Amino acid sequence: MRLRRKPWIDEAIKEYGSFVRLVHCEQWKGKWRSLFPDPQAPLWVELGTGKGNFISQMALLHPEINFIGIEIQIGVLYYAAKKTAEAQLKNVQLLRFDVGNLPEIFDLGEVDRFFINFCDPWPKAKHAKRRLTYRNFLDRYAAILSHEGKIYFKSDNAGLFEFTLEECKERQWDLSEVTYDLHHSDIQNEAMTEYEAKFSAKGQPIFHCVAACPVEVTGDGSPN
Repeated sequence: MRLRRKPWIDEAIKEYGSFVRLVHCEQWKGKWRSLFPDPQAPLWVELGTGKGNFISQMALLHPEINFIGIEIQIGVLYYAAKKTAEAQLKNVQLLRFDVGNLPEIFDLGEVDRFFINFCDPWPKAKHAKRRLTYRNFLDRYAAILSHEGKIYFKSDNAGLFEFTLEECKERQWDLSEVTYDLHHSDIQNEAMTEYEAKFSAKGQPIFHCVAACPVEVTGDGSPN
């Protein structure tokens, strides 16, 4: 769901220009680590960072990791930038970008971990190709991820979760930490999104899995 546009945000977000990339993200392809104090640190990327609750918590917990949050809606990206600035996080970069075009901004093997949290389930069958865990997306992630790269996935939509498990198996991703009720499992859940906190408080079960990149993939990310 898109939020109503707040015109003042277009100007206000410029205050965070040192770590927010609104345009020309392509110029940093293969060079993202150079923007962080520790360019040797692993790179973890959240796809659809929303208002930044998850990524800001993770960056605080893991100062040894470089984080990138990607969000297309400037109206929510502003709040993620505000959280990042207030927490004085130096290990976060935020991008306004369409996650459907990731190969334009990330080089082969550049990312160590992707987080996909509560993405749009696109429930109609005719829209399956738009789901961020559709096999074409998985192939792109596989090409961008490092050799031991992983995807951490969370959702409250049972249909999308089952679809994700099936697509991962089809594309030969190794699944682990599969649970249909994350908050009542033994699996570590270090940080929550705003959406997760709200709905889990109402008793909504949270589905979770980790998918490890196929051992051998072609240049386009598909399994050999």
